[in-house]
Formats: sequence, structure tokens, C-alpha cells
Amino acid sequence: MLLKKIKKIALAATVSLAVLPAAGQDLLANQAPIDRKMKAVDSLMLQQLIINEVWESPAAELYTEWNNKYAHQATALPDSFLVNLRDFCMPTTNRVVTSNFGARWGRQHKGLDIKVYIGDTIRAAFTGKVRIVKNEGARKGYGKYIVIRHNNGLETIYGHLSKWLVEENQEVRAGDPIALGGNTGKSTGSHLHFETRLCGVALNPALMFDFKNQDVVGDEWLFNRATYNRESAEATRLRGTGGVYRGGDNLEANMANSSKNSSSRNSGNVRYHKVQKGETLSAIARKHRTTVTAICSLNGIKKTMTLRPGQILKYN
Repeated sequence: MLLKKIKKIALAATVSLAVLPAAGQDLLANQAPIDRKMKAVDSLMLQQLIINEVWESPAAELYTEWNNKYAHQATALPDSFLVNLRDFCMPTTNRVVTSNFGARWGRQHKGLDIKVYIGDTIRAAFTGKVRIVKNEGARKGYGKYIVIRHNNGLETIYGHLSKWLVEENQEVRAGDPIALGGNTGKSTGSHLHFETRLCGVALNPALMFDFKNQDVVGDEWLFNRATYNRESAEATRLRGTGGVYRGGDNLEANMANSSKNSSSRNSGNVRYHKVQKGETLSAIARKHRTTVTAICSLNGIKKTMTLRPGQILKYN
């Protein structure tokens, strides 16, 4: 809308010039240097306006809230979503992947482990806004970690850090230093635990990032629920630890686990329902003593939407 208005103003100005008499055109010629200065000022103001609009609500179409409390909360995951990968920077210059995404030691490993040394610079993968800067404590979870929500819809998590270089709610550009590598939390050696999440659901970073070649897989990546598991397995084979695929990255199980963890942390607050085969919005609403309208509003869906078994819905 903003660009359309600018084009209309420019067209009107051009028409006005065409009908001006010679004397009027002379006055405009004398005014030209001033106009150029004003144009430069207007361009800067326009650029700042666009930047402010982008920063105001990163990835607004996917996320309904902003908090500095929970690392990840599963919300309604779209059937497909196009992720822009053009604005990127590798979070580390190290190329060695030490552990794949997927099943590991009897549990799900929700990211990639990249070999880094204590004190190595860790950078923001994309432009965005820092949502969480926390420490889960000695020998627990991520240790010192950071969560950034990006304008392309992704959230990235950086774990086992030794030092933070940013604060919560801080805006960062792709490539900005955000932390130093470390060995904090549940870690057996210095490394970077790196996650990519969409709507709180962990996705295999190897689908988008190629650490060995220090690049992304393309300008864009299309998340598709129907083909995700097959594509994830192939991505691990091509860009994992020596091409070995460990399996275990089932998307629906991943979503259920994320939802379960979020619900336990949010007891008495946000609650989730996993759709069973044959269930309808009306049945779910009756079960949880709420309304179809409320469920649709919470999840950003329509009443006519067809539910899928395994789909996660918020109901309060």
C-alpha cells in the first residue's frame, strides 16, 4: 500500500510538470537542488518507516504472543510455509557436525551439535529479535542459551554457551555476535547446540543449513508437512555426521512432545489438545468446556477447517 501511494504521488508530479509554463519551469529548475535534498531526507524516512514496521512484530503472521519466559511453545503449525533464507549468516565458522537431529540415546535430539571451542564467537543466523537469554543451570538442559525470533518465521536456539553478548528484546542483524561458545548445561564437551523451530516445533536444521559448506541450501526452503519426514532423512544423510542418518525425527511425535512440554510448564495457563481421528471442533470444544469460536480465535483457524489426526490445538 505504501509503495502504491508513492507511485501515485510521483505520477501526479510528472503530469503537473508537463503543463507548467516556461517561467514556472525555470522556478522549478532553481528549486531542484533543494528538492534533491528533500528527496534524500524522504528516502531515509521511508527506509526507517519500513524498518520500524518490520521490527514492530517479527513473524507476526505465525505467532500471536511474545514472551521472555518459555523457550518453545507448540502452536498451530501450517501445512506449508515458505522460509526466506537469503538473509543469513552461519552461526559459527566451524564445519564439524558432531551429532544429528533425531533419536539419540533413547530420546529426541531437537537440533544439531556443532563442534566449537570455549570462547568461539557465535553469531545470529538471521535478522530478528532476541526473545530469551537464560541459564538453565549446571548440568541441565541448554545451560546458558539464547532464543531469537526471526522475520522469516523461524526461531533459532543457541545452547551450551559460555557468555551472552545480547539482551532480551534486543534487535539483531544476521551475523551480529550474540554469544561465545561453551560447555554449560547438559554437555559432555564444548559445542554449539543449534535448533531451528517453526511455531515452537523443532525442525531439522540440516534441511536449511549446510555447515560443512558454510552455506544454506538455497534462497528459500519450503516446509511441507506431508513430505517433511522424508526430506529430513535425506538432509541428514547429505549434511549430517558423516552422512549417517539415525532416524527418529517423526514430525507428529515432535509436535506432540513440544506440546506436552509446553503444557507442563504452562499448567493453569495455555493448554493444548492433540486431535484424534474423527474428532471435530465441536467435540473438542465440548470436551474442554469451551466454544468453537474460542478455539478458532486461539489458533487462527476457520470453523470450516478440516482437522488432521495429531494436529495440536490450543483450547484456553
